[in-house]
Amino acid sequence: MSDFTLTFLGTGTSLGIPMIGCDCEVCSSLDPRDNRTRASIYCETPECVWGVDAGPDFRAQALRENIRRMDAMLFTHAHTDHVMGFDDLRPFCFGGRKLPIYASAETMETIQRSFAFAFVDDPRSLGYLRPVPNIVEGPFTLGETVITPLPVPHGRVTTFGYLFTRGGRKLAAYLSDCKAVPPAVMAEIAGVDTVILDALRYKEHGTHMSVAEALAVAAEVGARQTWFTHLSHDLGHAELERTLPSGVGIAYDGLKLCL
Repeated sequence: MSDFTLTFLGTGTSLGIPMIGCDCEVCSSLDPRDNRTRASIYCETPECVWGVDAGPDFRAQALRENIRRMDAMLFTHAHTDHVMGFDDLRPFCFGGRKLPIYASAETMETIQRSFAFAFVDDPRSLGYLRPVPNIVEGPFTLGETVITPLPVPHGRVTTFGYLFTRGGRKLAAYLSDCKAVPPAVMAEIAGVDTVILDALRYKEHGTHMSVAEALAVAAEVGARQTWFTHLSHDLGHAELERTLPSGVGIAYDGLKLCL
């Protein structure tokens, strides 16, 4: 295993691709890279593994990638496409194990309200989810990885991106749901090796970055490699890939980055 492996469990927007009832070119595509489940990642290090977001597709994603271990789960925000697979984390709590979860105070409050049953400390519930809430207010560590929250605007809510640093090296920044990257976050991720950016579609959107906006952010960050995620059915993988500059790629479900 490399020091840090990041797997894209899902790279799609809230409706997923193919979208129900849609016969567009991308939803009908035979290119497996155009089949996108809801956005999520899985991070592996020699001493610790964790996920970021558990949407409605989490069970299928975990089975596809043969995930057998989860030491913690991070959440970017509480929109349904990022939290509605929460109860599918149960197998990681079998035998009475507890699962640390990390989120902003606002996101945690919504998760605890939506899944109140999971936060009841009942010794009889050995087959159920046993989360341990951790409110993220600043950098924290998982194993030897320092994780820094990156607050970014996403419509009426603020979401958390996350910066992953090991041995003083900024390995990756994950910004899956955002309309912009504020100057303070730009300063925080300066010098990062890999940046992962929201790039919903070509046309501007009120809560997500367009391809043009994501490209502008990528150019400013200047990372060794940039990957686009949270993609809609307006973007066909092969078509978009041909237009991107060197160093910028389109993430797809199952893509692994070894950093």
